[in-house]
Amino acid sequence: MNMQTTSVMAPPAPKGMAEMKLPIVMMRDILLKTIFRKNVDTVTEVAEAICLPGAVTQELVDIAREQKLLEATGTLNANSGNEMGYQLTDAGKARALDALSQSEYFGAMPVPLDVYREQVKRQSIRNIQVTRDQLTGAMGHLVLPDSLLDHLGPAVSAGRSILMYGPPGNGKSSISNGIRDALGDNVYVPRAIEYAGQVITVYDPIVHTAIEQEADDPNSLRRRKRFDTRYVQCERPTVVTGGELSLSMLDLVYNPTARTYQAPLQMKSTGGIFIVDDLGRQQEPPQALINRWIVPLEENKDILGLQSGEKFEVPFDTLVIFSTNFHPNEIFDQAALRRIFFKIKIGGPVQEDFLKIFAMVARKRGMPLDEAALVHLLKVKYPTINNVYANYQPIFLIDQMISICEFEGIPYQMSPDLIDRAWANMFVKDEIIVN
Repeated sequence: MNMQTTSVMAPPAPKGMAEMKLPIVMMRDILLKTIFRKNVDTVTEVAEAICLPGAVTQELVDIAREQKLLEATGTLNANSGNEMGYQLTDAGKARALDALSQSEYFGAMPVPLDVYREQVKRQSIRNIQVTRDQLTGAMGHLVLPDSLLDHLGPAVSAGRSILMYGPPGNGKSSISNGIRDALGDNVYVPRAIEYAGQVITVYDPIVHTAIEQEADDPNSLRRRKRFDTRYVQCERPTVVTGGELSLSMLDLVYNPTARTYQAPLQMKSTGGIFIVDDLGRQQEPPQALINRWIVPLEENKDILGLQSGEKFEVPFDTLVIFSTNFHPNEIFDQAALRRIFFKIKIGGPVQEDFLKIFAMVARKRGMPLDEAALVHLLKVKYPTINNVYANYQPIFLIDQMISICEFEGIPYQMSPDLIDRAWANMFVKDEIIVN
């Protein structure tokens, strides 16, 4: 696939303590907790553990030494380029334990919220321009009318909200995934961010697909210029939720044991796509879910709350795709519909496109086409359902015929009889059951 990717500016690594913009006590405590928990003893090892450059880490180590919380071991570590080793003093261990009792967080130094905001701007989903070729390439496995791409293309390029609606089984989920594939480039996701002294973890390996980095060769004369490793370079994220989505899943998650927060789903999808599939199947009414999105969709910011009740703003930079089998007028009022920028109906295919899909699926499954079977399908079976075609039907019918052939021990084939047997499993008849 020929995908033109835009180059996202990487977050620059901090050059000194002044650029960190974090409370010094917080940084020092994370340093002590990390040394205590990870048992690292050289500046290089500590720098890797807290995801900071060596020079900044050395400044932190020097501060801890001045406060008699760290001491040099007096030994050079031969395995680490003859680096000086450091260890916690008794006061340092006591401080580390005290800090751990207040928050279990250690490891990567968090990124201040204001610094994170700047990176979100650099890699905004709204900076992306998706061309027709890119979208067509990403949707190559789908048979879609040109008119649908005419509507989808501007919607994706705008990076605003999209509502896809229409009868089930016509590929709304597949189209959502195709939109994700069309984005193509990478973003930088912070491991954790800091606000008001609180740590909020953002990077989630379940949601984010990290791009493998080449390891630096410590013996190389020229080391590669690296980005701020408090971030992880990832593909643009995609979060998919369905009937399980609840309003509480859009709030910060507080871990009372670790005394840290985890970012909600929409924050993890920053710079990417948030897909709400099967809208109308959730416990909360669709109107309530849309109401929760009104401020983010209109103002590109979300409002989250800490345990203390304090509210604060975070960037909202996500292409939200709502997908529903209901007609929008059934589940939303007009005020809610106004907030969704693009409404796109995903209908069933016309007969010509249905046949294209049928032939494509048959070829992939190794099922030979049979003219008599196709004539029977189109002239006898489909008139019984008013010739309403759906994209899922070719796959369903062909897979059913394959299962029958395998059971009967015959080569893959289609016939009017096999069409009838497959068709019988596609619909449930209304029957009166007499006790």
